[in-house]
Amino acid sequence: MLRVGVIGVGVMGSNHARVIHELSGVQLVGVVDPDAKQAQLVEGLIGCPAFADTAQLFEAGVDAVSIAAPTHLHHELALACIARGLHVLVEKPIASSVEEGRDIIAAARHHGVTLMVGHVERFNPAVEAIKDALRGEEILSIAITRVGPFPPRMSNVGVVIDLAVHDIDLIRWFTESEIVEVQPQLSSARAEREDIALLQFRTASGVLAHINTNWLTPFKARTVHVATKRKYLTGDLLTRQVSECFGFQSDGSYSMRHLSVGHAEPLRAELTAFVEAIRNRAASPVTGEEGVASLEIAIRCLEGRPHGASATRKPARRVVA
Repeated sequence: MLRVGVIGVGVMGSNHARVIHELSGVQLVGVVDPDAKQAQLVEGLIGCPAFADTAQLFEAGVDAVSIAAPTHLHHELALACIARGLHVLVEKPIASSVEEGRDIIAAARHHGVTLMVGHVERFNPAVEAIKDALRGEEILSIAITRVGPFPPRMSNVGVVIDLAVHDIDLIRWFTESEIVEVQPQLSSARAEREDIALLQFRTASGVLAHINTNWLTPFKARTVHVATKRKYLTGDLLTRQVSECFGFQSDGSYSMRHLSVGHAEPLRAELTAFVEAIRNRAASPVTGEEGVASLEIAIRCLEGRPHGASATRKPARRVVA
C-alpha cells in the first residue's frame, strides 16, 4: 500500500485527492491546506483527514505527495518533501523560476526519489492519439489554440504560465526537439497580467509552431493542428475527437478518417503513471528536466514585457538560443 498525501486542495488539488483516494493499492493519508474551510470540505467529501500544515502530514506517515499549491510555494514544499525521502509529483509549472526548478531536480536526484511534473495534457487521450499518429512522420508545423473566459481563481500568473506552458510542453513532446526561437506578442487587455498571447516558435528540427491563448473568449476551446509531409491532423482536446487527412492528390483531393481515441480521465492516467513509476523504480513519465525546459521557454516569452495596458502594442521579440 502506497501512502500518499496531497498538499493544496483548491480546484486542482481537490481533484488530485479524489483520484488518489480511488486508486487501487494507494491510501490517501490526508490533505493539507491553510484554508481550513476548503480542507474540511475535501475531508467531508472524500473522508480523509485534513491537516493544517505539512508537519502533521509528515507525522501521519507518507511515501509520496502530490503538490498542487500555488506555484510560488512549489520550491519550498518540494524541497521539504524530498528532504524527507518522499516521492513528489508537482503540478505545472514545476516552480516560479528555472533556478528553483533546477534546485528541485538536484534534490530529487540526491535523495533518489521519483520527481514528476504534472503536465496533465500529455495524458489526454486525444493528445495521445495525435502523438501515436505522428510516429515516423516528418512534422512541418503545429498550431494550438487554448482559449477561454477569465478564471476568477487566477491572480498570480497570466495566460503564458497558466495556459501556454501546457502547449509549449506539447510542442516539445510532439517534435522531440528543443525550441530555439521565440517570437511572442502579448497584451494585457483586461487583467493585470497578460491575458492574450500569440506565441510563435521554431524548434531545432525546423518545425514552425504557433500558440494562440487568451482569457477573453466566452467559451473554452482546445484545438491542435499538425501538418506533416504526408498527413494533416486535427484534434479537439475537449471533445476528444481526432481526424487525419492523408493521400493528397494533385487535383486537391484527399482521404480522411477519424482516429480511435480512448476515454480515460487524464488526471487519473497521470496519477496512475506516477504511482507506477514509484513502484517500478522507473523513469518519471514527465521528468523535472522536461518541466524546467518548458518553464524556461514560457519565461522567455515574458521577458522584457511591461505591465498594464502599455503592453498591448508591444512588438514581437525574437530570441535565438
